[in-house]
Amino acid sequence: MLDRIKQLMSEVETFTANSKEEVEAFRIKFSGKKGLVNDIIADFKSVPNEMKKDYGRAMNALKDAALEKVNTLKEALEDTDTTASVTNDLSRPGDAIEIGARHPISIVKNQIIDIFSRIGFNVSEGPEIEDDWHNFTALNLPEYHPARDMQDTFFIQTNPDVLLRTHTSSVQVRYMENNKPPIRTISPGRVYRNEAISGRSHCFFHQVEGLYIDKDVSFADLKQTLQYFTTEMFGKSKIRLRPSYFPFTEPSAEVDVYWGLETETDYKMTKGTGWLEIMGCGMVDPNVLENCGIDSKEYSGFAFGMGIDRIALLLHQISDIRMLSENDIRFLEQFKSAL
Repeated sequence: MLDRIKQLMSEVETFTANSKEEVEAFRIKFSGKKGLVNDIIADFKSVPNEMKKDYGRAMNALKDAALEKVNTLKEALEDTDTTASVTNDLSRPGDAIEIGARHPISIVKNQIIDIFSRIGFNVSEGPEIEDDWHNFTALNLPEYHPARDMQDTFFIQTNPDVLLRTHTSSVQVRYMENNKPPIRTISPGRVYRNEAISGRSHCFFHQVEGLYIDKDVSFADLKQTLQYFTTEMFGKSKIRLRPSYFPFTEPSAEVDVYWGLETETDYKMTKGTGWLEIMGCGMVDPNVLENCGIDSKEYSGFAFGMGIDRIALLLHQISDIRMLSENDIRFLEQFKSAL
């Protein structure tokens, strides 16, 4: 009797099927009301008492194996049918492709690059880990200069001469060292300053700085360039330049654009004045030109710099600068329709 169960178990283990009909026939043969498993169970009463334990264990194993074989073959055939129907049904709608979104920083940076490229500015880039000469000294900020305190710096602990750049002016220094005038370039990139993180400031942010060096460059050229930029970027042509101080430009100025007072948001952004500060600028200091190997008696130039993050906050009405670096998918998905 045990030999018969072993034969049936071997048949169950080796059985395969190519269709649901074959599986159903197998099920009826073994597990149906008149199937082989029920015959084995019916024979149990005639088994000698000393064999009942082994017979019962083998009988239950056969019953479970037959049931498991049926379920396994059914699942395999259903998966095959589903795959075939999806593959072969040409009228089936395709899966939706998730559309990505540019980061608001990238959107604004690309807009700025596009605007200045129309008037002949190229793009220059440089390292984020910089040395003291390119970040400070060449820009008229020698060691112990009090203006260095304007930029709280991350120094590399093992080498006090190496730091995380505090502005992309270091890229302009490198560009002037390796290129002869006329020079017309903008330098976008990430910069670092040791500042407290809040809704309005961060320890890293993004800048675009511009540089134009040629013969007979004047402050009027600077103003007209910035006038063009603000009109193209913001759709607002009214600007003003207020005297300011930067170690690497002389004279220096802060640039404000007239934003207007049409909405409550305008009042909040401009503190009720209608004017909004967007960048700093000035004529390149002759010492900076000489430090970079350019004859300051023959050439002059202007420079300007603006924060990409701040402009992104303005254009897209973002209330907290930290949202630009937290990678919240819900926030980033809002920019799918942007350029």
